This record gives sequence, structure tokens and C-alpha cells, in this order.
Amino acid sequence: MRRLLLILSVIQDAKTRAFARMVLEDAGHRVIEAAGSSQANSLLSNGLNPDFLLCEASAVNSSETSQFRQYLKFAPAEKICLITRLSDQRLLAEADELGIGRTLTMPLTRQDVESVVESLTLASRQVRAVRNMSPDFSEIAISAASPAHAPHIPLRIPVDMPALPYLEDMGGSNFFLAASPQMLEIHRQVKLLADIDVNVLILGDSGTGKEVIAQLIHKHSRRSREKFLKVNCAALPAELLESELFGHRQGAFTGAINDRAGKFEQANRGTLLLDEIGEIGVQMQAKLLHVLQDGQFARLGAQETTRVDVRVLAATNVQMEDALLAKAFREDLYYRLNVFTIEVPPLRERREEIPYLIEEFIRRSPVELTKGFGSSLPSRLMDAALLYDWKGNLRELRNFVTRTIVMRDADAATRELEAKVDAPSPPDPRDAQDQSADAPAPCVGIRSIVRDVKARTEAKMIQSALETFGWNRRRTAQYLNMSYRSLLYKIQQHHLRPWSAGDPQQPLRKVPSTRNNAV
Repeated sequence: MRRLLLILSVIQDAKTRAFARMVLEDAGHRVIEAAGSSQANSLLSNGLNPDFLLCEASAVNSSETSQFRQYLKFAPAEKICLITRLSDQRLLAEADELGIGRTLTMPLTRQDVESVVESLTLASRQVRAVRNMSPDFSEIAISAASPAHAPHIPLRIPVDMPALPYLEDMGGSNFFLAASPQMLEIHRQVKLLADIDVNVLILGDSGTGKEVIAQLIHKHSRRSREKFLKVNCAALPAELLESELFGHRQGAFTGAINDRAGKFEQANRGTLLLDEIGEIGVQMQAKLLHVLQDGQFARLGAQETTRVDVRVLAATNVQMEDALLAKAFREDLYYRLNVFTIEVPPLRERREEIPYLIEEFIRRSPVELTKGFGSSLPSRLMDAALLYDWKGNLRELRNFVTRTIVMRDADAATRELEAKVDAPSPPDPRDAQDQSADAPAPCVGIRSIVRDVKARTEAKMIQSALETFGWNRRRTAQYLNMSYRSLLYKIQQHHLRPWSAGDPQQPLRKVPSTRNNAV
């Protein structure tokens, strides 16, 4: 079956851009158009992983050429095709030095575009053939055509990396979709937990799909035939939450007219999700710790204890490290819950999943709502959706798709998203840090000062390593002896981004050895 590609197009000439898009979409490929190099770099640095980059660069415009070189930080040279207005020998020589073998000259023809995409598809098939030669991994050494500054490190490609997104129905309107390396890794972790009956702490921003992952853990566990129940710990005051979790006897409090079993009893032999666990009070945390330690509790107003066998999953969008330092969350309860941790990335760090999520939201909408609407959004609207940051994550995306279907006005929806994309970004927190670097530190305690110095040092070390390896995150994680997932979290935590050309902080590009730093 012919493989369809996700292509990022960065072409300034309007006619050439429209022509290339028409040819590629006629062949069934999906095209994302960036308004310029800066927007393309923003997409790539935030997790967009296209199969192919079609980029226009001119020898006359040196700044554009410099920006074009930045793409090599996010994509290998064999995934890039350079388009020039004239057959400029100097520019072609520079591209050849960088290992960029695919070049086209304007004016483009249909055969030009189709042939270069076909060559990429053929190379992709060859890579998959090599993968199948090994039972676990295929180690493909970086070719001589790679950038001169790249270290000669074997590239490990998982054999089970799917060409299409992984989709699993969770019942109702819920589903689990994985197309990004981060979400595929989460799915792998869930499979590992299938036969291990331990507590799991699920961390992530609001709306990233933590509850769905909890359902996925239950579905693949040995308790899948028993109940899966959820308690929103932030939605109830402490008195009602205790009754909700542990139940009560008749007359235990005003309004308790009957005996009632709590969620722990109801979920016996099954799974209980404690959502927003970071919001519960310290007194309730102590009672919860007792249940997790002993597996038994007493209903409100009861003398006898009840023993249960429940697997507890907990989820929160609270920064647990900060909560522990502020004594807002008990350390003993945290370590009891934190036997295994899953960190769910925000949607802006897995943008390649946005088109699939949109189509799945449309497909799962009521038939009477989508009648005559189609199965996908217009290309321009889809491009705007890929560029937008989606601070509300999956919840915001789902609501936007539903609103677009109801209003039947794709143009208005496109203008809405494009306006949000073009809106000025909030100030970078690092700028504020730099301005206050020489200011005297407030009296916030020695522990806070040490933590701040540690965070600054960590950010500088990670930034330096990322720049050294051309922002290749996997090589950087290997060099720093940390997991790829942890590195992505640290990049987000410290608001790291590539240094611009000429930045005085930018170090000399000396690539260190990674032989003794394998993960």
C-alpha cells in the first residue's frame, strides 16, 4: 500500500506554493504551509515531525539561507528538499556540504515534485526493510551525507513504530490515540503495567487525557473485568469526600438516612481513579494513606473496619515537587502513590496527532450533527489548528471541533485560530530571570535559593547540550544519561528554545563523545 506523507512546505513564492500544494494533495499527501522560516522553526521545535520538508531558499537572501540551515537541527538532511530560483552553484555547493542531496529549481513542474517525493518514499521503504532484519532494533549509522557537525552515533529505530496512529476505543466518546513518540511510549508503559498490580501516578496539564490513560491501564490489567470508578477529589469538600470514598452508616451525620458504601467498597477487586489528587486536604491525605497501607478503613459512624482489594490510580495537574516543598502534600502519601509515574505531554508537544484527533472527534460526533459536514476540516483551517498552541489541550480541541460543526462556518473558525496564532506571545520567563539575575535575592530561605541555583544550572547544561547536538533531542538525552521523556519535560519546564544566530551565549560547536553515556 502506498504510504501517504506529512509534508511541511516553506515556500515564499505564492504561485509555486499553491502549485506544490495542489500536486502533493492530488497524490493524497497532507501539506502544512508555514508562513516563513520562523514559523516553520516554531512548529518543528514544538514537536511537529513531518516526513518531508519542502523549503525555498535564495542565495541573495542570506538571512533566509541562515534560517534554512536551522532546519537541520530538527530534521535529517535526507528529509529536506531545497528549492532555488536559479541554479546557483554556491548555494548548491553549501547544500551538498550539509548533506542535502534533494534540490529543485524554479519554475517547478509536476514531474519535479512527484519525482522528489517518490524518491523519499522509496528511501522510506528501504529503511523499513532494514528494520525487519532485526528482531528488536535496526541500527542505521548516520551516512556521510549527514551534517558535518553530527556525531557518528547509531540511530536506533523501534521496529514496532506504526506508519499510522494507534487508536483504541475506550467506550462511550473516549478513545486513546498515539501517533507521537511520547504517546507511543506511554502505550508501551501501559502494556508493561498490564501484569504488575501497582499504584500509578499520572501527571499532566488539564485536558491532556489523564483519565483516558487511567482507563487504558484498567482495560489492559488483570482487573479489567471488574469495575473502574472515578472520584474527582477537587469537586467535593473534605466532609463529603470522606463519605464518597469510605461510605457511611445511617445517622452518621445529618442527612445520612441509609447505610451507603463508598467508592473503595464499590471498586473492590477493580480500579479506582483519584482524579485531582493534589487538591485534597492534609487531613484527608492521612486517612487515604492509612487505606493504601493497610487496605482497610471504617465507614463514617461505624466501629468495624472493612478490608478491600483495590488498585489505586491517581491523577493531577499540580506540580507535585512544588506541593511537597510547600508541605501541601504529604511525602509518605506521594511515595505510596508514586510507585510508577506516567507524564502526559501537552498537545502542543505532539502536534502530529492534531489532524488525527480532529478527524476522530468528527467521526464520533452525533450523526445528526455532522450530516452534510464531511469527515475533515478544510486545509487552511487544519493548518491553523496545527500552528495554535491549544492551552486547553484535548478538551479545548474537542470543543473547538464541536463548535465548528455546529456553526457550519469554517472561514470564521479559521480566522479565529489565525488571530490567536498571530497574537503576541506572553513574555518569556527567562527574560525576567535574566533581568533579575544581578538583583539581591529576597529572604525566602536557603532551600529556595539552592533550588533556584540548581534549576538555573540545570537549564544551562541542557541548553548547551541541545545546541551542541543541533537540538537533536534523542542524542542529547543519550549524552546527558537521561530518558528522552525526561528531557522533553525539562525543555518545557525551563522554557528552552534554540539560540538565534549570533547569540553571545552560543558556545563553539564541539561535539562530545557519547560512548560512555548510553541510556
